[in-house]
Formats: sequence, structure tokens, C-alpha cells
Amino acid sequence: MADTLSVLLADDHRLMRSGIREFLELDPDLRIVGEAGDGAEALRLARELRPDVLVLDIQMPLKTGIEVTRELRADGNPVAILILSAYDDEPFVMQALQAGANGYLLKTTEASDLIDAVRDVHAGQSALDKALIARLMQRAAQTGRLDGDAPVEPLSQREVEVLALAAKGLTNKAIGAGLGISDRTVQGHIANIFAKLQAQSRTDAVMIGLRLGLILSG
Repeated sequence: MADTLSVLLADDHRLMRSGIREFLELDPDLRIVGEAGDGAEALRLARELRPDVLVLDIQMPLKTGIEVTRELRADGNPVAILILSAYDDEPFVMQALQAGANGYLLKTTEASDLIDAVRDVHAGQSALDKALIARLMQRAAQTGRLDGDAPVEPLSQREVEVLALAAKGLTNKAIGAGLGISDRTVQGHIANIFAKLQAQSRTDAVMIGLRLGLILSG
């Protein structure tokens, strides 16, 4: 089928890969094209198979998920990368997103949320675990900002509105409909947001927006 998405799984625990595969195969439009048991194999298969989505663990032998992500982005590989990890530590989350991952979920996520996330990252939308957003927001509330934040050019009110809707996973078309503006205008706002926040992706922009208190979770 034309809308079938090809997915590569990478996790060093065979039972975990089996469980993830079982979850994803609940959706007949998701096709598992390969499995990797270490980071080096994940990198090789991602380059060879060119899947639509790579579901990637962080801690693996030979290469970490962050290293795999960084190398694929250096190649210019467009695969959508969804980190699925047991680690909810802020440094892991931020390093993964800064390396170029499109989303980050915890392994405690529900099957339906995992399937939705795979579709979301392929569509260029954000896929962030709600528990992680809550943790980041709590830390931001306690400290006023998170470590590593850099000064940015202020966003306009309209750009903040666009970013807030992007954080909800809306497409450019849906954002335009909600704000009564064209898709092209939304694209222009997104480009300005990327430039002002020094963001590399929609997910990156949303995370920066959350850290700086420009938008709120939920």
C-alpha cells in the first residue's frame, strides 16, 4: 500500500525488540523491515534499508542511539528517528533531540501511543512523552530555565501561537486553519521560529519553547 510506513527497530534486548514489533504490528500499515541488536548494526541497516522511521534505543553496544542519530544526520539521512528508551533523565533527552532525533518516548508508553508517535515523526510532527514534558516543565518552574539555554531573539505573538499549536502536533495546514492564515504563511512563521530559536527541527523548536517558558505543556 502507498501509505505503508517501513520501520527499522534497534534495541540490544531481543525480548524488548519482540515486544516493540508486536506493538507496531497491531497497525497493518506499519511494516517492520529490519531489526538491529547494536548501534553499529542499526547505523548500517538504516543506511542500507532507508526506512521511513527508525525506532531506536539509547544504550546499545558498539554505538549509542545518540551516536547513531548524529551520524545519520551527518549523512543527510532523512529517516524519522524515534527514541524509545528506559531513561527519562534530562541529559539523555536533550542530547538525543540536539543530535537530530524527531521524538523521545519512554518504554512504559502504551502501544497506541507508540503507533501514533511513529506516524507523527514520519509526518514531521513532535512526539514527546508527556511524562518527560512534565519533568522538563517542573525543572523550568523551579529554576526559571534549564541548563544550556542560550539567549534568543524574541518571538512575535503570532510566532508564539504557531509554536504552541506545533507543540500539540498539528500540521501546517491545521495550524493555518486554526489561526485563519494560509499554509505558506505558517511555513514562513515556522522558518522564523527556527532561525530565532536556533532550532534544527519542529521537535527541537518545541523543546526550546518549553524550556524558555514561551509555551506550556498540555
